[in-house]
Amino acid sequence: MARPEFNYSSNDITDKDVLYEDNHLIAINKRAGDIVQVDETGDEPLDEKVKKYIAQKYSKPNGAFLGVVHRLDRPVSGVILFAKTSKALDRINKMFKAREMHKTYYAVVRKKPFPEEGTLVHWLVKNSQKNVTKAHDREVQGSLRSELSYKLVGELNGYYLIEVDPITGRPHQIRVQLSTLGCPIVGDNKYGYPRGSLRKSICLHARKLTFVHPVKNEPVAIIAPVPRDGFWEKFEGMMVG
Repeated sequence: MARPEFNYSSNDITDKDVLYEDNHLIAINKRAGDIVQVDETGDEPLDEKVKKYIAQKYSKPNGAFLGVVHRLDRPVSGVILFAKTSKALDRINKMFKAREMHKTYYAVVRKKPFPEEGTLVHWLVKNSQKNVTKAHDREVQGSLRSELSYKLVGELNGYYLIEVDPITGRPHQIRVQLSTLGCPIVGDNKYGYPRGSLRKSICLHARKLTFVHPVKNEPVAIIAPVPRDGFWEKFEGMMVG
């Protein structure tokens, strides 16, 4: 089952990209290839696109406030949450630090994980110059303890779908920890998959984000549909939620 290649343009955010919005928060279904914040590439980042969307939608000639509370790697798709007020930003930041935000990802790999379900604990060290993270089995200087749980969900034509629930939120955590398990993510040649994707994406999708609203004190569950690229759709029926 070959994965087709698509070229995503830097299209502006539209209503169809918005998964959730109220006066305090806005959640976007991030496209693979979008950067969340400005980097050395100079490409327009997602936070600026969302600011423009809000300013245009609500007729704010002086621009809109937007706070970045977490990030997704550029080649990763899925739900990402922003704060629309400083009050919400402060509270959401505290919730992330307290691990009160529950995230569920799905990854597609070519090797069946063994065991099929488990918990991975590593100590990760990021090389910022090379933008790569290395996993260690024990604590080393400059390392951060990283933990996730995973389980095999299903198989399709030699591809395996894995559900991942990160307990910590470290740079490239899911990518490097699954690779250390012997299951590099499809398209992720930075972490062991034999070839990359021409559209600069990997088969890792942030599917679901659940939390208690920081202002309304109500439960919120945000689900991001998978990319419509002729590949991901085949797996969506296996996903819970």
